[in-house]
Amino acid sequence: MSDSPTLPTPDLVLPAEVLAQMRGRLPQVAERTVDAIISEVPSYAGALSGPMGEKIRQAVQLALGGFISLASRAREAPRTPTAPAVDGAYQLGRGEARAGRSMEALLAAYRIGARASWREMSAAALAGGIGAEELGDFAGLVFAYIDELSASSAAGHTDELTTSGRVRRRRLEQLAGLLLTGAPRERVVNAAEQVEWALPDTLTALVVPDSQRRAVLGVVSPATLQPAEDLPGLEGRALLLVPDVAGARRATLVAALEGRDAVLGPSRPTLEVRASWDRAARALGLGLGEGVVDTEEHLCDLVLHADPVALGDLRARALAPLADVRGDTAEKLQDTLRSWLLHQGRRDAVAADLFCHPQTVRYRMGRLRELYGDALDDPRTVLELTLALA
Repeated sequence: MSDSPTLPTPDLVLPAEVLAQMRGRLPQVAERTVDAIISEVPSYAGALSGPMGEKIRQAVQLALGGFISLASRAREAPRTPTAPAVDGAYQLGRGEARAGRSMEALLAAYRIGARASWREMSAAALAGGIGAEELGDFAGLVFAYIDELSASSAAGHTDELTTSGRVRRRRLEQLAGLLLTGAPRERVVNAAEQVEWALPDTLTALVVPDSQRRAVLGVVSPATLQPAEDLPGLEGRALLLVPDVAGARRATLVAALEGRDAVLGPSRPTLEVRASWDRAARALGLGLGEGVVDTEEHLCDLVLHADPVALGDLRARALAPLADVRGDTAEKLQDTLRSWLLHQGRRDAVAADLFCHPQTVRYRMGRLRELYGDALDDPRTVLELTLALA
């Protein structure tokens, strides 16, 4: 690593009582900063408990302590981040790369952490009586310091990926390929153990544009897998295999993807993730809407279009009695029959749906009964018509 750069030196001297108050609140500020990161950066949601969480809390407290030491120096002294804080930030970046978290997630944590810590420290500064101009200088020093630490962490993250991280990433890509090709369990388990990837209960296929891949990786689990090879139908897109977002967690993921283009397959047991990708691929092929497309909300469309040729044959057979009816009339009869099926024969509801008089519905249904006869009372015929007209 290069030597720490010198920060801008504003015309600022913080009173000793303000600095003392800040030092006394360091543990509280660090805890609130970490809580804000957990709350606002999804990929850290379950990562800050246990030993790793304690290390990150210590790193935050070390960084804040380093800033207070920096802010306490005389106006003439160079403002250089203290070596322990810079080295701690560098090692934090390397550790985050080893944990599989993306650079985007790490920098998002810095942004959120800077905002939370500034809120706490500025409150202490104001309580100590510093003026508006001094507060502006203080803000400049805070954010310049955070920029230096985040740059150091980014350097550590990059250095780690350049060495051992690159090999691990390649092995994770190979593991994703094994899962998508339905490799035997023993082979998948062995490959997972080599990269210390704990098999989750479920995996979910998530397809996003290539241009949004890096940003999306910042909001999903760091254990998310990415296959190395392009799959048919993925042109210009990336496939991510996201662990354990079944049930209530699915809604959280959908909310985190708001404003992006994405197709979300169903959650499936880890060794059956190919089924999730297959469904997502079918949804892509059908063009089921824009924005976030959750395939769980489009099951009817997916079922109906699973075999387009069979659906065409079904439509032809179910609508055969209308084959000799002229175009406009046939279309109106089809619309009426569809609404009649969906509203279970309630004439007024059908009339409201079609914006016509109930007597018109009565007339059209009379014509349909002439064409179909008793078949309209046959459950099997009703099912086929419902599917054909869906």
